[in-house]
Amino acid sequence: MIRAPVDDDQEDRVSDHTTAASAEARPVALDELIARCRQLIASGERRILGIAGTPGAGKSTLSSALIAALGADAVLVGQDGFHFANQELERLGRRGRKGAPDTFDIDGYVALLGRLASPPTSTDAPPVYAPIFDRALEESIGSAVPVPASVPLVITEGNYLLNDDHGWHRVREHLHESWFIDVAPEVRHERLVRRRVSFGHSADASADWVREVDEKNAEIVETARTNADLLMHLTTVL
Repeated sequence: MIRAPVDDDQEDRVSDHTTAASAEARPVALDELIARCRQLIASGERRILGIAGTPGAGKSTLSSALIAALGADAVLVGQDGFHFANQELERLGRRGRKGAPDTFDIDGYVALLGRLASPPTSTDAPPVYAPIFDRALEESIGSAVPVPASVPLVITEGNYLLNDDHGWHRVREHLHESWFIDVAPEVRHERLVRRRVSFGHSADASADWVREVDEKNAEIVETARTNADLLMHLTTVL
């Protein structure tokens, strides 16, 4: 990960990484995370915060809450915008494993993070555009999220930000800080089934997908939890 020189205000983050290495999640409230974001961008320079966790951990919900609190100081760029298109997954024979580590355009994602991590030449520089994943369509939509040069914090969230295989290790090179959300398996399982049902899938098909696909991906995600600067479970209900 990108590391600025450590000063007194960063000691807590160094301590958090020691905690993360023990694989014990620390309870945190939303207000603390908002304050942490504000400290991260106190210099006014562009910073990238990575939020990782298993499918259904609440990454998108937390990211949205942070964006709402930070306003114009932050923008969300999700890993899911780099899903391979369904047509390409069919060609590769991976359609039934959508969401696995090798079903994303990792090269494109890393390239975009590199552009976002580079200091804008001026606040008048044109925005950088990012894709977004439409869950109703189950496809990505390109150039849907403008990232103005004036925005100091880019929040990126996704399952594999802290993993190593299939080229994912390159993501951490562009993160100034990373968090991992810990959540009970039964909670995320219920969330995932409910989410798929909300997008028109049957309850049985949703449960099958979560068991056969999401749970297998979750096992992979869990192996990288100790790579986070902050390993947490959120105490604030969102």
